[in-house]
Amino acid sequence: MSRRIALSAAAAIVVLGGAGAFAFAYAEDQQPALDNSDARYAAPDGDRDGSFTFTTEVTASSGVKSLKVLAWPADDTFAKDELTEKDMAEADSATCKPAGDDTARCTYKIPVTAAEAAESPRGPWHVATLTTAKDGTTTFDKKAASFTIG
Repeated sequence: MSRRIALSAAAAIVVLGGAGAFAFAYAEDQQPALDNSDARYAAPDGDRDGSFTFTTEVTASSGVKSLKVLAWPADDTFAKDELTEKDMAEADSATCKPAGDDTARCTYKIPVTAAEAAESPRGPWHVATLTTAKDGTTTFDKKAASFTIG
């Protein structure tokens, strides 16, 4: 009877060890993920510039290499022609700072002049992001956040 118990215990260890190795391998291969994303637009006021700010937390098992950000009007050609990762190549990069294990807090902020605000389409806008982890994996999100220019 003790031999059966020993064999059962050995089989259980092999099964659990294999499941653990699979879970570990799966965790290593996960794509970067965004959380708590927020987009804010402040219109220029008098002589003072406005701003556009996008913040998010990025988690990547290998660490965060970069986050590209592109704000686009909901009725733009990207809505019809589908924005792609390739379109993000020329997008601006956010500034990312470590915020814990495998997580970075990323911020993208630009000033908006009165002239730029006057030329910008009114209505809903979306924020597209392309996140690249240190191991080279990427996550593209066409609508990571939204905001309105009134």
